[in-house]
Amino acid sequence: MTKIIELRNLSKVYAGDVRAVDGISLDIEAGEFVTLLGPSGCGKTTMLRLIAGFETPDTGEIILNGKDVTDDPPYRRPVNTVFQDYALFPHMTVAQNVGYGLRLAGMPRAEIRTRVAAALRMVDLLAKEDSLPGQLSGGQRQRVALARAIIREPKVLLLDEPLSALDVKLREAMQVELKHLHQKLGITFILVTHDQKEALVMSDRVVVLEHGRIAQSGTPGELYDRPASPYVADFIGTSNLIPATVNALSGGEIEVQAGSHRLRASAGSLRVAAGDKVLLSIRPERAQMLAAGTPAPAQANLLPATIREYLFHGNAMRVELDIGQPEAFLLDLQLHSALSGVELAKPGSAVRIAVAPVNVTVFPAGAAA
Repeated sequence: MTKIIELRNLSKVYAGDVRAVDGISLDIEAGEFVTLLGPSGCGKTTMLRLIAGFETPDTGEIILNGKDVTDDPPYRRPVNTVFQDYALFPHMTVAQNVGYGLRLAGMPRAEIRTRVAAALRMVDLLAKEDSLPGQLSGGQRQRVALARAIIREPKVLLLDEPLSALDVKLREAMQVELKHLHQKLGITFILVTHDQKEALVMSDRVVVLEHGRIAQSGTPGELYDRPASPYVADFIGTSNLIPATVNALSGGEIEVQAGSHRLRASAGSLRVAAGDKVLLSIRPERAQMLAAGTPAPAQANLLPATIREYLFHGNAMRVELDIGQPEAFLLDLQLHSALSGVELAKPGSAVRIAVAPVNVTVFPAGAAA
């Protein structure tokens, strides 16, 4: 594939020696949907502003479509940005808002009308072309902002948390619409968000940022199933992080001691020796809760536990369990099973947790959490 964006050793430092972006290098392919994901202060919005030209890097280069644009102003870059607040003119109709940039560029009226209609058709808003922004729903206003951004046919569309102001149900619907729009347009989308579910739903690739650096870059499945660090494991989804010590290595497995619990985990490519400190990661949905006397799956690790509390999550029941660690062990039960047997045992009941070695990820103890 063709590289549309190349970031080379990019850095941006703000007053007080705040390193918002710290030596980042990243290639993005033409037509990719890439999400920059991380908590507040990780550098994701600064990266977007650097690509757009709203900020200038202190070091490094920005290559867009084969051209060095590091020092170019925003209007000389083949990108458009959709902001959080949409920035629509309240006194202009939908069509006038969408065509505003073309009018500023001096495009003939007939061509503007044609392109406005095409852009509104792309976002299913042609019937609202004469409406004012105040007459639209939040989702419709968001689509107007998208139409205005794509009408000039940018090579790259930058999305600065565009769904953050929408309610949960509408936000989920717009995630699907954005994904479909990306497929129809075939251009590169770069989304900034702190919402890991949003990133997993829409992206071809997710770039997780931590303190201005790339913690991991990969497909949603790669990040979820093979996180590079405890930080990624706990940010992409939820993980139980348990400190442990390596007892032995045998046959591609690691035997570890976590308090009073002895567990086995797949070694993978991890290089450790007996006595090394490690950190275990277990996803809540990849563990099973068993009543006393219930047969355990073959080869599973078994941890004695006590039920602390049930938390209803709609499509699942989250169980907090005491396994003798400072933090509760979290375990997710699908509702079809949460309505029978041990899942209804009262808090304080003794149970066992079963987890296969393949579902225990091991990190070196020094890995960032």
